[in-house]
Amino acid sequence: MNNKLTYIKRHKFKSTLIVVVLLLYYFCLPRQLFKDPTATVITSSRNELLGAMIAKDGQWRFPHNDTVPDKFKTCIIQFEDAYFYQHPGFNPVSIAKALKENLTSGGVKRGGSTITQQVIRLSRKGQSRTYFEKIKEIVLATRLEFRASKEKILSYYSSNAPFGGNVVGLDAASWRYFNRDASQLSWAESATLAVLPNARSLIYPGKNQEQLFNKRNRLLHKLMKQEIIDSLTYQLSIAEGLPQKPYPLPQIAPHLLQKVTETHSGQSVQTTIKKPIQDQVNTIVSNHYQTLKQNEIYNAAVLVLDVKTRKVLAYVGNTPTDKAHQKDVDVIDKPRSTGSILKPFLYAAMLDAGDILPNTLVADVPTQFGSYNPENFDKQYDGAVSASRALSRSLNVPSVRMLQEFGLDRFHHYLKALHLKDLTYNANHYGLSLILGGAESNLWDLCKSYAALSSTLNHFNETSSEYYSNEFAEPTFLNTKTIDFGKKTSEKTLFDAASIYLTYESLKEVNRPEGNENWEFYDSSKQIAWKTGTSFGFRDTWAIGTTKNYVVGVWVGNADGEGRPGLVGVQTAAPILFEVFDVLPNSDWFSKPFDEMQAVEVCLKSGYRASPNCDTKEEKFIQLSGLKTAPCPFHVLVHLDNTEQYQVNSSCEDLSNVIHKSWFVLPPLMEYYYKAQNPFYKPLPPFREDCLGENGVVIEFIYPKENNTIFLPKDFDGETNDLVLKVAHSKPETLIFWYLDERYLGSTKDIHEFAMKPKRGKHIITIVDEFGNESKRWIEISE
Repeated sequence: MNNKLTYIKRHKFKSTLIVVVLLLYYFCLPRQLFKDPTATVITSSRNELLGAMIAKDGQWRFPHNDTVPDKFKTCIIQFEDAYFYQHPGFNPVSIAKALKENLTSGGVKRGGSTITQQVIRLSRKGQSRTYFEKIKEIVLATRLEFRASKEKILSYYSSNAPFGGNVVGLDAASWRYFNRDASQLSWAESATLAVLPNARSLIYPGKNQEQLFNKRNRLLHKLMKQEIIDSLTYQLSIAEGLPQKPYPLPQIAPHLLQKVTETHSGQSVQTTIKKPIQDQVNTIVSNHYQTLKQNEIYNAAVLVLDVKTRKVLAYVGNTPTDKAHQKDVDVIDKPRSTGSILKPFLYAAMLDAGDILPNTLVADVPTQFGSYNPENFDKQYDGAVSASRALSRSLNVPSVRMLQEFGLDRFHHYLKALHLKDLTYNANHYGLSLILGGAESNLWDLCKSYAALSSTLNHFNETSSEYYSNEFAEPTFLNTKTIDFGKKTSEKTLFDAASIYLTYESLKEVNRPEGNENWEFYDSSKQIAWKTGTSFGFRDTWAIGTTKNYVVGVWVGNADGEGRPGLVGVQTAAPILFEVFDVLPNSDWFSKPFDEMQAVEVCLKSGYRASPNCDTKEEKFIQLSGLKTAPCPFHVLVHLDNTEQYQVNSSCEDLSNVIHKSWFVLPPLMEYYYKAQNPFYKPLPPFREDCLGENGVVIEFIYPKENNTIFLPKDFDGETNDLVLKVAHSKPETLIFWYLDERYLGSTKDIHEFAMKPKRGKHIITIVDEFGNESKRWIEISE
């Protein structure tokens, strides 16, 4: 040690020089050899190529790949550098031979460069090929040999070697010239790519085919002589043809590629996409597009999620339409009018809050809230319908009435908890139209919400009846990402498991569209909870369905917002939804969350908890919050004479002769529409004429609605049509008197309809029955 120190002190300059040289040698090689922009590449969950976006410099240059297929590795070593694994970065023998030949010929006839030297040359692009530059390459090559393994050096070469035209790197060349992954190439194909970089400006697919063919076959012959391949493989290989022109790269998920490029530009990203499912969904969308475009409907999107992992299995952002119809627009994350697709959330919220039971009867009658006048799609009314049936049939009026009863702010709070990012305004901005498409959302958020509800139910049944704190996590299309559902808790995340299950039970009852839009019950082996939606003006249609394992979401419409007749969810989006489910594996139906439910007696006719007056009851499992709901209000105990045709009381009948009977009674307006749909409905019998103490008389307008502006058209003779007024009375046989602006018009009995021709302007209509009950309605007549 002392001798070394003494030597250094005596030879300071020499020692310093050695240190400087060593430092220069150590730092002479850049930390990052290649800085060229690369293409953005996406692959499936099994690393199958789904698509690529060309690099910013216009080159098909895939991101660096550390893996070099064995066949190509063997070919390139045998063709370029047979002593690759023996030399320290340069081959003195090859250099000496090349130098002698070049000096003899007076030009550059032979290179003598090793693969390592070629890697250095590729990284120092644009440098002139001089002897001084050659010395630099040798120095840098030896430095690279110290830094990197032989396999790493090979991967540098294969990822950055030019293969003709704008194709750089083995991975891009394999797809451009042979339309498959490099690991799947034959010996002939691998040999073809191995010889290409050697003279890429002169020889490439489609040009100088004979020269390329001969170079490839010479390499194959060498492989046979080296006993790397046998004679049969050699004969088969030389019989293979050459690629004639580049193939277009796969574009299996182009809109997902766009999305990935936003955050992972120039990278190779393994996605969660299942290629077989993606291919099938692409075909389904393409087939439906051919039909839809006949009605000038050009765009559609489909998203498929795995409920358990929250991974994206298929991502189709648009149809294969043209640029004029915005084929490059990814509709999946674009805000569109929701139509009726939010109705299941209201139903679940009301169940969760204990405001209704699954089959509670709700009113389905003409309704007006200020100037807002919701109507059902078919403009018909049922009078009364179970909440479950209202949901499965997507009836608008019951939904709006339920929202008004539940509370707009209250429901808005639930929607915000779903993290719907396009729900940007307060509740009052949307009003009651919120439930019918007054708000906007996107396919991603809606599918995410349905997946979260399904996952909540699954987790509750899989654990000891517990929930997860982060159930509404964002789905992912990155295969490296695992969703963290948070911690287990006894507290529900948003909706309790029973409310979700009962909502799905209702949505499962919807019928499935088949060919030619006919309706049949869907095969019970594939039970699906699903919902459609159609926005105002037929601009957007939706269909979202869920099973225990999968969520499928479909949007159909025009990206520019143009509405089209026939653009209805059940006719356009639903058929796509079910075709997609047909290609997915079967799922079991959700298990019933018994720990969040209790069996109670329920009135079969009203859906309420059974009261003592209910004549038909059934024990059903309801959500625990439903225990606080009111008992049935529609069954009353009536007292009848022995004919059961009249009501009686003690003033007209001996109590020993009175028959006490339970009777299902609806309010007059509900009854008016209900009995038209339900022929077995029996109105409450009238009191016998000799009885006293009649009460409970109710009178309601059916038409016109409050503060309604009415236009009276003219017939073919130029005469103004009549305005027909309609009234519902709890005792239809009662005499009703009609007044217009306090002017008596006439009376009706049994059927309370009255025709009149009011003049233009504002009027008040007054009706009075023979018992003095009165009702008024303001209207305005317009011409």
